[in-house]
Amino acid sequence: MSAKTNFEIPIEPERYELRSGAPYRFDLGRRDFFKFLGAGIVVVSVLKPAVVAQESGGGRRRGGESLPKEIDAWLHIGEDGKVTVYTGKVEVGQNIRTSLSQAVSEELHVPIDRIEMVMGDTKLTPFDMGTFGSRTTPTMNLQLRKVASAACDTLIGLAAAQWKTDPQQLVAANGKISDPKGNRSVEYAALTKGQQLTQELPAEDPLIPATDWKVAGTSAPKVDGCEFVTGKHRFPSDQKLPDMLYGKVLRPAAFDATLASLDTQKAEQMGATVVHDGNFVGVAAPSSRAAMDALSAIKAEWKAEPQPSNKELFDYLRKNTTDGHDVTGDGDSFDLGSFDQAFKSADHKLQTTYTVRYIAHVPLEPRAALAKWDGDQLTVWTGTQRPFGVRGQLAEAFHIPDDNIRVLMPDTGSGYGGKHTGETAIEAARLARAAKRPVKVVWTREEEFTWAYFRPAGVIDVSSGVRSDGTITAWEMHNYNSGSAGIRTYYDIPNQRIVFHPVKSPLRQGSYRALAATANHFARESHMDEVARSIKMDSLEFRLKNLKDERLRAVFQAAAKQFGWGTSKHPGQGFGMGGGYEKLGNIATFAEVNVDRKSGEVKVVRVVSAFECGAIVNPDNLRNQIEGSNVQGLGGALFEAIEFENGKILNGRLSQYRVPRFSDLPKLETVLLDRKDIPSVGAGECPMIGLAPAIANAIFDASGVRLRGLPMVPNGLKAG
Repeated sequence: MSAKTNFEIPIEPERYELRSGAPYRFDLGRRDFFKFLGAGIVVVSVLKPAVVAQESGGGRRRGGESLPKEIDAWLHIGEDGKVTVYTGKVEVGQNIRTSLSQAVSEELHVPIDRIEMVMGDTKLTPFDMGTFGSRTTPTMNLQLRKVASAACDTLIGLAAAQWKTDPQQLVAANGKISDPKGNRSVEYAALTKGQQLTQELPAEDPLIPATDWKVAGTSAPKVDGCEFVTGKHRFPSDQKLPDMLYGKVLRPAAFDATLASLDTQKAEQMGATVVHDGNFVGVAAPSSRAAMDALSAIKAEWKAEPQPSNKELFDYLRKNTTDGHDVTGDGDSFDLGSFDQAFKSADHKLQTTYTVRYIAHVPLEPRAALAKWDGDQLTVWTGTQRPFGVRGQLAEAFHIPDDNIRVLMPDTGSGYGGKHTGETAIEAARLARAAKRPVKVVWTREEEFTWAYFRPAGVIDVSSGVRSDGTITAWEMHNYNSGSAGIRTYYDIPNQRIVFHPVKSPLRQGSYRALAATANHFARESHMDEVARSIKMDSLEFRLKNLKDERLRAVFQAAAKQFGWGTSKHPGQGFGMGGGYEKLGNIATFAEVNVDRKSGEVKVVRVVSAFECGAIVNPDNLRNQIEGSNVQGLGGALFEAIEFENGKILNGRLSQYRVPRFSDLPKLETVLLDRKDIPSVGAGECPMIGLAPAIANAIFDASGVRLRGLPMVPNGLKAG
C-alpha cells in the first residue's frame, strides 16, 4: 500500500480550481480607487497568481506558515466560564463542530455545552488552508487536543501557585481544578479572570490515550443541532444587513465567451446599479425580482469559439493530453520491476478500459455571498470551504491587501469539494463597491449547475497479468485527466507501470469528494473482479491472496462476514464488492442488486460497508459520514452525468439532472472497526470509493453484463 507515513497530506494535483487564481481580476486604476475610497493612502499588495501557494500566517497572530504556538491563538476562557475555541476549519454539514468540541472537552475537562467554536473567520481564527482532503480529524482535532491539554496544564499550574501546593496532586474536572487533599476547588474562570493564556504549547505534551477517552469516542449529539432543525440557523443565503441590495450577474452565452457589445440603458432607467467591468456585467437592486428584471433588460452579444460535446468526450481526452508533472499526491508516474516482461510471460492476460463522466456537486445550498465595504475595508459572509483562500482571491481581484478583508463562513449547506473558490464573494463585493451599499448574491440552481466546476471526467486503461494460481504478476494503469489520487495499487504486485496523463479539459473541473480516487478505485476494483472471474476464482479469495496490508484485509473480511458473502442467490440477484485505501482510511463495500433484464431496471437492494479510520471520535457521526458517502456515491455510480455541447450545459436543472431519490436508496449497513491503537483520521472522502465497483460487479453477477463506464445505468441496463 502506498500509505503516507505521517499526517501532512499534500494538496492533491487534481484540485485544479486552486491553480486558476481569482475568477475575476478587475482593471481598477488609481483614479477609480480614490473615487471609491476617498482621500488617503492606498496600499496595494502583489499576490501570487494562484492560491496553491497559500498565504502565510493569518488570524489572531502572525509569524510564518507554521501553526501558532500560543494557547491564546486557539483558546480563551471567559469570565463567565465559557471556553471560546478558534479554528479556520468550517462546518459544511460534516459535523466537525461537534467532533472538535469533543476533542477540547476531553483534554480540557470541561463540558461540551460550555464550549463555543469560532470557525472560518479570517479576522479571528488562525490561518487554515481549507476544509478538504479529510484533514480536519488528523490535523485540527489533534491540534486542538494539544491546545486544550496545554491549557489544562497551565490552569493546574495557576491553581498550584495560588495554593502553594504540588500540581501533581491536583485534578481537573468539569471546568474546575480540585485539590482532593485540601478539600478545595476553583473554577477555571476564577483562575484566568478573563485574561489570555499566553503560554506557548510545549514541545511534548502527553495526550489522553483513546482507551481512556470519556467524551471523545462517544456519540455526542450535534452541537447547535436544535438551531438547524428549527430553522433558527442562518445559512449564507439567509444573511441580511440594513440597506442591503440584491445582486445578479449577466452570464456569457457559452464558456470562455467574450463580450462583443453591451446596452445597459434600459436597466439603468429602471433604477438599478449597473456594473460593467471587462467581461463582468452585473446589477444591484432593492429586491431579487427587481435585479432579475434589470438583468433581463440588458442586451449583450458574446463571441465564443466552437467547443466539444459530451458525445466526443473520451476521444477528446485521449487526444488532448498536456505537458506537466504531478509532483504531489501519488505522482504522475510509477514504475516497479519490469511490467512488459511480466505481462508477456503471464498465464492469463486482461486489458480493459473504464470511463467516468463529468458530474456536478449539487449542494443543497447554491453559492451565496453578502459583501459590505467600510471605506477600504471589505467584509464578506459566504459559503466556502476555504475562507482564507477566498480572502486571497478577493485581494487579488480588487488589488488590496488581504489585511483589509474579512471573510466569515456561517455554517453552510454542504460543499463536497465544490465550494473552494470565491466567485459569489467577488461578484457581491464588486456590486457593493459600485452601489456603496451591502449587496447579496445568491446563485440560482441553473447557475450552480453551469458556472461551478465539475468532478473531472476520465479514461482509464488497465492491463494485468496473472499466474494460474491467482497471483498477480503485472499491472499497468493509465489515467487520462481525472487525476492521480488513489491511482497507486494497494495490492502486492511485483511489476507495475502506473501513469497519470494531464489533459486540457473541455469543462472547468476541480475538487469533488474523494477526488480521482473514486474513478481509480472503480477501474481497479472492477478489473480485479474481471480477472478473478476469468480464472474462475472467488473475488474475495482473489483479493486476499494478493493483499498483504492487514488493515485493508480486515475491512474486507469484516464486510464479507456482515454481508454473508458466499450465500446462494436467486435469478436476477447479484453480489459484488469493492474497496481500498484513501486519505489514511480503509474501506470495503459489498453490494446486493436486483436486475430486471426485460425492463432494464437495476435496483441496489443492500449495501454493507466496513470502515477503519483509527480511533473513532464519534461513532454515530462516523456512521452518518459513511452512509452519506454511499448515498451520494449512488448518483455518480448509476445516474449522474453532465451533458454539454459547444460551451453550454444541456441538463443544468434538477428536473433534468438525476440525483438519488428516496426510492433509490438501499438498506445501508455499516461496520465500524475502532482501532484505538492508531491515531484518528478523517472519514469524509474514503468511504465513497468502494461503492461504484461493488455495484458494477454485482450487476455483472446478476446479469452477465459488464458495465465499465460511470454512470452505469442512466437510462436503464443496456446489454452488450
